[in-house]
Amino acid sequence: MNPFQTILILAAAFLAVFGETVLSAPRAWLGAQVDLLPALMVFAALNAGLPTIAALAIFGGLWLDTFSANPLGITILPLFIIGFPIYVRRDLILRDLPFAQFVLGAAASALVPLLTLLMLLSGGQEPLLGWGTLWQWLVMTAGGAVATPFIFALIGACNGALGYKLRTEVSFRSDREIRRGRNLK
Repeated sequence: MNPFQTILILAAAFLAVFGETVLSAPRAWLGAQVDLLPALMVFAALNAGLPTIAALAIFGGLWLDTFSANPLGITILPLFIIGFPIYVRRDLILRDLPFAQFVLGAAASALVPLLTLLMLLSGGQEPLLGWGTLWQWLVMTAGGAVATPFIFALIGACNGALGYKLRTEVSFRSDREIRRGRNLK
């Protein structure tokens, strides 16, 4: 496990939540706020370990709930529920394809608000629901789907620029000739 990548993912989550709270222009233009934490969870589930997924769910959920009208901690479980199945099946997922990233980002960005809403309703809360809720859900789903390949590229570039690279050298040189036979002169 790469501790630098964990720090990079958590820093990206903090900046994403900070950007969502400070920048009001996307919310004013679209009528909804795009949540980038599900897209970051897809990246963490495909490229990091289970402790990083848990840390992102806990810290990202708490950071997001601090600035929202949600009860504190309600977003933690939906984020983890999205990250864990992707982590378990990540060997079967084509993680380098932008289309696969787009689809996983759309699914995660659609399921996290639905699971959060389900938890709010089962907890006795009465959130405002209407046709505007459907629009907000569609904007969040589309925004998360579009943002996921960009998050993969951005964090991959930061990790390549700031992290260390593993040396993958072999001891066999390709320009070396091996002579076989009885005459070893």
